[in-house]
Amino acid sequence: MSLDRDRIRDQQRETWDKFSSGWKRWDNLVLGWLAPFGEAMIRHAEIKDGFNVLDVAAGTGEPGLTAAALIPNGEVTITDLSERMLMVAAENARRRGLRNFKTRVCDAGDLPLTDASFNAVLCRFGFMFFPDIAMALKEFSRVAKPGARICAAVWSAPDKNPWATTIMGPIARHVEIPPPPSGSPGLFRCAPDGFISAAFAKAGLRDIGEEEISSTMIHESPERYWDFMTDVAAPVVAGLSKADAATQALIRDEVLGLAKQSARDGQVRMLSTAKVVYGTR
Repeated sequence: MSLDRDRIRDQQRETWDKFSSGWKRWDNLVLGWLAPFGEAMIRHAEIKDGFNVLDVAAGTGEPGLTAAALIPNGEVTITDLSERMLMVAAENARRRGLRNFKTRVCDAGDLPLTDASFNAVLCRFGFMFFPDIAMALKEFSRVAKPGARICAAVWSAPDKNPWATTIMGPIARHVEIPPPPSGSPGLFRCAPDGFISAAFAKAGLRDIGEEEISSTMIHESPERYWDFMTDVAAPVVAGLSKADAATQALIRDEVLGLAKQSARDGQVRMLSTAKVVYGTR
C-alpha cells in the first residue's frame, strides 16, 4: 500500500474513532433512515439462510445485523477501520441476541480473510471513502465464492440528497474550503452515472445491475437536524472549524431556515437517494 493510501487510511480511522460516540448516540435514527438501502442490498445479494456473509465498512453494524437476523444458520462478519465503531456494532448484536455475528478491524483494501469464503459481500456507503476503489473490489472478489453477489450502496447526486446539502451548502458559501483533488474520497465521489458499475465490470464481475432507492431523514425540529449533523458528519465539523464564532452562528441560522422549509406535519423531512449496485463474482 502506498504512503498516500496509508495516510488516508490512518486519517479515516482517527476520524471514525472520534465520531463513534456520536453515531452511537443517534443509532436509532440512523437505523430507520438507512434501512431501505440495506434492505435493497440484502435483496439484490440474494442472501439465504446458511450463507456466510461479509459486510465491509459496516461501522455500527448495518446492514450486517439485519442480514444476521435473517440467516440464523449462517454467519455474518463485519469489518471496519474503526475499532470503536465495531464495539458499538458488537453491543448492538448482543442487545438483539445475535450469536452468528462477528467483527474484524481491518482495511477494505487488505482483508485478512480466506479466499472464496463468502456467499455474499455487502458494502453500504463505504466505497466513496476508500483510497483505492479498484483494490477494494479486488479484495471483495478474492474473498467471494464463485457465483456470490457483491453489492454496494453509494450516494446519488447532491441535488437528490438535501439531507447533506442543506448544511454543506451554507458552509461552502461562508467558509473557504479548497476543492479536493479529483478522485479523492468524499460523500458524492461515486455519484456519477455508471461510476460504480464500471468499477464492478473492470473488476471482472458479471450480471451487473443498479437500482436507485430513496429514503427520508426525519427530525422533530430544525435544531435536532443541526445537532445530528454536527455530531456525526466529519465534513460538517471540519468546515465549521474553519469559521469564527460569528460565521458559525450565521451558518447555523441559515441552515435552520432551510431546514424549516423541509418541515411537513411538524417534522423536518429530508430526501436521501442512493444507488444500489450489484454484480456476480
